[in-house]
Amino acid sequence: MSWVTKTLKSTLGRKLIMALTGLFLILFLTGHLAGNIQLFFNDGGQAFNIYAKFMTSNPIVKLLSYLTYISVMGHVAYSIMLGQLNKAARPIGYAQSGASTNSTWASRNMGILGTVILVFLAGHMYSFWYQMHWGGIPTVMYGTEEYKDLYTVVQLAFQQTWMVALYVIAMGFLGFHLSHGFSSAFQSLGLNHVKYSPAIKAIGNLYCIVVPALFAAMPLYIYFTS
Repeated sequence: MSWVTKTLKSTLGRKLIMALTGLFLILFLTGHLAGNIQLFFNDGGQAFNIYAKFMTSNPIVKLLSYLTYISVMGHVAYSIMLGQLNKAARPIGYAQSGASTNSTWASRNMGILGTVILVFLAGHMYSFWYQMHWGGIPTVMYGTEEYKDLYTVVQLAFQQTWMVALYVIAMGFLGFHLSHGFSSAFQSLGLNHVKYSPAIKAIGNLYCIVVPALFAAMPLYIYFTS
């Protein structure tokens, strides 16, 4: 058995993969947010539709998309493995007393939070990503070039109260998931130090509020302005 295989099968190796895939997905979220902010532009969706076409046609972005899919699958798979290992290693009743004082609610419920986010992600991918690639959505012309009008799809989706409510609730779950996952990823990588750990925690706390809040603001903005 090679050292790579041994590492991947060890608890430490699995935590390392969880941390690396988690941080990659945080970078993806940041980039996704930067692009989707164009939904706030008062230009009839032109900037957003041009951005959507770029994201589905640029070869570098396509490569990053595949890395994102792999990261999601790896993050989920290794979280399940670690959860099973932790459950098997924990004596009956262990950590029941004083659990709320020894750890945060988010850290004790990462599995539930992650499952909700995964279900939301599946629905989100079908509603927008799948429709962009294979759905029969309308097109629009900007100059002499034709673009799929994903902006209209988003507008119609976020005029439905239940869709907006689910999206906002899912972003709340994402915020709780990030509140533990952000700093935990750096800890798993061994990047703990009295000098910069407080800064990492502070950035993580800010990130887990600002990013989900901005994502949640998009459907709310469309719902109340359409």
